[in-house]
Amino acid sequence: MIKKYFVFIFIVAIAVACGEKSPKEKAVQPTANNIDSLLNLYPDSVPLIVFRGNEALKQYRFFDALADGAKAFRLDSMNTQTRMLYAQALNNKENRTVEEVLTAQRHFKYVLFKEPKNTDALVATAATYRYMQDVDNAFKYVNEALKVDAKKREAYALKGSLYLDMENYALAKSSYETAIQQDPNFYEAYFHLAALYHREDNPICLEYYQTAYELNQSDPEFLYSYAYALDYFQKFDEAKVLYRKMEHEKEKYYRARGYFHLGYLKQNEEKDIDSAIYFYTQAINNLKGYVEAYHNRGMCYERKGMKQEAKQEYLEALKYDDKFQLSIDAFNKLNK
Repeated sequence: MIKKYFVFIFIVAIAVACGEKSPKEKAVQPTANNIDSLLNLYPDSVPLIVFRGNEALKQYRFFDALADGAKAFRLDSMNTQTRMLYAQALNNKENRTVEEVLTAQRHFKYVLFKEPKNTDALVATAATYRYMQDVDNAFKYVNEALKVDAKKREAYALKGSLYLDMENYALAKSSYETAIQQDPNFYEAYFHLAALYHREDNPICLEYYQTAYELNQSDPEFLYSYAYALDYFQKFDEAKVLYRKMEHEKEKYYRARGYFHLGYLKQNEEKDIDSAIYFYTQAINNLKGYVEAYHNRGMCYERKGMKQEAKQEYLEALKYDDKFQLSIDAFNKLNK
């Protein structure tokens, strides 16, 4: 679970203004609250589209950012800020392909051709090279950014991720700590430090998780990570509070994970089998192919002496993963 968080999702906030605004557009400054209504009035306003796209980037809504970036790019392909928005969204979206990363890299390099000291573009270009596992070029562009701005927090954070890739955890920690020194409110750096210390079974990770949580409570992946860490270090009551908070997440995937862990705690810590079955059922209702939830629900039925129901649960788990060894063994044991 923790390894996933070593992948640094790199976001660079881009300035709002780009292009020329009409007098009416200048009269109202865009905000997160009024941007949609403004775009209803001015649907082809590049500055407004870029503003909304950058807000989506900050909230890790890469699909929305990509839609705005693509539209802004179609409207004004020569503008460096439309290129940055489009390329950042493309380079950070889930399941991006090599071709998409190379496309993003070309856009970043276009920006650098126009603005050689653009530190956002330098660090973003380094991130594309990191994706390609070209460590030398990644460090080259990161260090170039730091020559321009020695306090560039994103550059230190990306260096941390590069050191993680190299399994140099001491330098990774040092880089993330340096990023925090540049900006004590840099949420992502706290998150990665928390994951690093969690990996080492060091409970100090909970302090970093707590700080990150205070800075940003809207990231569901982080919420799950923090809850899991509390669970791991046997702070069960605190973990349950966060798992229950996940019930209200928009994405069913995260709701399912919260329900699953609530079920696990009911099953293994509180020995409340009926409640465990309820939560596993909720997990499955939100994520139909949740193999572990089917298996654990089968274990609960088996503990209640309901062998046929248990066998059916193990078969359901194997329907979604026919190599899930725990269910194979449990089913075979019941069949003897």
